[in-house]
Amino acid sequence: MRVISGKARGTKLNSIESLDTRPTLDRVKESLFNIIQNKIVDATILDLFAGSGAIGIEFISRGAKKAYFCEKNHNAAKMIYQNLTKTKFENQAEVFEMDYKKCLLELTERKEKFNVIYIDPPYKANIAAHAIKQIISLDLIEPNGIMIIETDELERDLSELEELQVEVYDLRKYGRANLIFLNRKE
Repeated sequence: MRVISGKARGTKLNSIESLDTRPTLDRVKESLFNIIQNKIVDATILDLFAGSGAIGIEFISRGAKKAYFCEKNHNAAKMIYQNLTKTKFENQAEVFEMDYKKCLLELTERKEKFNVIYIDPPYKANIAAHAIKQIISLDLIEPNGIMIIETDELERDLSELEELQVEVYDLRKYGRANLIFLNRKE
């Protein structure tokens, strides 16, 4: 796994293979960043369920102002710190080693708002829609901000999102992985 583009282009990132984390494939990552390239520069990012931190690091590498990483798995959180050190992005990042619900509350208390929130929970966890619901109710997304879900349960997640104040504006499929791009309904 490597940083695809930007300041840290080509840097190999550490990753852990486990049932709880799985890296986003390079082709999915490349496509994702091509789709949202005009939303990256000077953006504030939340990488929820961050794993090794590769997505948030890619955002910083491509010009994001700051990335917040939420990862409750201790070994994965350690990997995020290692990857931030390797890419020299420690000053543009903050890591929360805690459950996503607790992290979202902490960010609300700090009055943080995000331009992009990337949500990539463990595939069978069925918590993406709940995370979106929390993000909306806690008002963590900027008015023109976007939320992106990576999932292998497209139909389930789309069905659950119908209940929420969001609009799906793009869908992409890459083998087992699907990306759902969302805006907040105003």
